[in-house]
Formats: sequence, C-alpha cells, structure tokens
Amino acid sequence: MKIIPVTTSDDLKRFIKFSYRLYKNDKIWVPPLLNEIYGQFNKKRNPTLDHCEYALFILEHNNEIIGRISAFIDRLALDTWKEPIGLFGYYECINDKEASKMLLDTAVCWLKEQGMKYMRGPWSFVSQEWGLVVEGFLPSPTVMAPYNPAYYIEHLAEFDLEKIKDLLVYYISVKEGYTIPDRILSLTDDVKKRYGINVRQIDMKNYDNEVTKVIELSNRSLIDNWGFTSVTKEEAEAVARDLKPIIQPKGVLFAEDKEGRPVGFAITIPDINTLIKGLNGHLFPFGWLKLLWGIPRLKSYRMFALGVLPEYHGKGIDSLLYRALCESLYTKDTWLEINYVLEDNTPMNNAISKLNAKPLRRYRIYQKEIG
Repeated sequence: MKIIPVTTSDDLKRFIKFSYRLYKNDKIWVPPLLNEIYGQFNKKRNPTLDHCEYALFILEHNNEIIGRISAFIDRLALDTWKEPIGLFGYYECINDKEASKMLLDTAVCWLKEQGMKYMRGPWSFVSQEWGLVVEGFLPSPTVMAPYNPAYYIEHLAEFDLEKIKDLLVYYISVKEGYTIPDRILSLTDDVKKRYGINVRQIDMKNYDNEVTKVIELSNRSLIDNWGFTSVTKEEAEAVARDLKPIIQPKGVLFAEDKEGRPVGFAITIPDINTLIKGLNGHLFPFGWLKLLWGIPRLKSYRMFALGVLPEYHGKGIDSLLYRALCESLYTKDTWLEINYVLEDNTPMNNAISKLNAKPLRRYRIYQKEIG
C-alpha cells in the first residue's frame, strides 16, 4: 500500500470517483452529482477555499485506489476558535484497519507540519456537511448530508479519535400522522401577539437583498454555536446561487418584528436526493429532465438552517418558525428532516421535542490531540 498526494487533475478525478466505486452496491447511498463535487475543489465555485489550505491523498494497493482523505486548515475557523485545530474530511476507505491507519496517519502528519495541535473531523469544504453517521443509517441521506458505512466508526475509534460533539437529526412525517401539537399552536399564537412577529416567505424577485439578510442573521444568531465560523459574503452568495434553482419560496421564511426588521429565519431545501439517486452522478442525457419535472413536485425536505437573533432567544420565535414551516410545506405526503441540531443545544432540542418530531439520525464529530 502506498499514499499518493493529489497533484493533477487526473489524480483529483480518481480521488472523487473512488466513492462511486466504493458504494457501487450500497442501496442506501445516494451518488451526488459529479459536477457539484468537482465544484467543491474549485476556488472559482467554492469561496470557502479562499481561507483554507489543504492537501488531498489517495491510498493505492496493486495500482487500485482503496482509500482517500483530505487534511486542511480553515484560517477563518482558527481565528474564531482560537485553537490550533486542523481538520480532516472526505474520508473513504475499504474495510481494512491498516489502510485506515495509513490514511489518518497521513492527515495527522500534514496537519502537524502546519503547526496544528488537534485533528477534528470528518469535516468538508461545504457548510453543514460534517460528521460521521453513528446511528440511523436508514433512510437514505437527504441533500447535502453525509453518509458512511458503519465500519467507519470502528476505524476512527481504532485511531483513538474521540467524540467531541454529536449532531442530532429529527423528522416529521404527515403520512405517519404528524400534526402540530395544540400547545404549540397556543404558544405560537401568543408569541405573535406578544412580540408583534410576522412570518413571511422569501421574496424571489428581491433575492440578492434577501440573501444579504440571511447572512446578517446567520452571523449574529449562530455566533455562540459550537463549531461556528462566520459566513463570508462570497460563501453565502455561492450557496445562494447554487440553491436558487431548487428552493421553493414556501420553504424559506423570515420572522420580522413590528417594524419589519428580520429577527429570525428558516431555510428548508427540497430533497433532490430522491430524484438523483439513480443517476450515478450524471445529469446527462436525461437527468436534468427528471430534476426539472420533479423539483416542483417534491414533498420531502431538509431543514438546512434556522437562526434567531440573541435578543429574541427564549421567546418562542424558533417554535413559531417551525410551525410556520410545517404549515407552509403541508401536504398529505410532507416529510421534513430537521438536520442538524447540536446535542447540547437544549433550547432547540426542547423546542423540537415539544413539536413531537421524532429522532432519526446521529452524526458524530471526532477529535484527537496530535501535538
């Protein structure tokens, strides 16, 4: 077995396509669109790379790839966290502990060379694509959500990587009989009256200005969240550009005060994974037609982000936004995955529990001292 640094476009192609071969017979995995994956490693399409330094590695045996990994430093994150924490991600490996150790050792060595004292992951170049699935491997992952074989848990444990944080996932299903609890209806009616809160959909005709509001709300409302790094204007605009063709206005909501100032937001994304699962990463020749026809008809969603300004915490605005989303997206087949919630975000977990959402999945982020 030998480690090979990714240095050419052909190397990158092999790095990316390894996962498609590894999961070829996995009925749960959803092959992401290849164009989107290539975009994650393109500075022109992914502004996150503007503040990252990274290295990609593949592991070969008998001239065949059996694993891959990235090691990287996010300078913006380091400025926020005030700790020398390096990151690893894009980890894929056959079920072989020696191969796994070689990959993780390689990431550690590279991060130590950059002066890092800790290694944390799995972590990707895309917002909120973090963690290893440790519970809830079914159903298939939603759009922009990680997936992995169960044996990865043992791989990381064997390398003495330890849990630093779990990310929880919930769901509601109208088909399974979900309705908003009466106590939530009463609570949120009171919230609207007491604080003069109005909830509205995104104005797609004023999309760029609406995106600016999301950036401001996100950076102010999530600043105390574990793992938070500020979203740059360029990053937000890139995400907004990529999501614009698929989002439904009824799934992107703003909470506003009496003067019309935004105090909270919620973003849900139609789960296009239900449409692309059989495309094996390719939109052509007919995949784009499937998306074009299918997106407006989707009834499954991922809640991608929700934030409330700190001065409105504890006032039930989060519950109001959840209720508004449930009502806005309601059909007899609506399925909503709330992905993800920090395990120790007690107010948010309590609010979701009161909504009678059901636990679905658990992601785990690991860390190890390396220096």
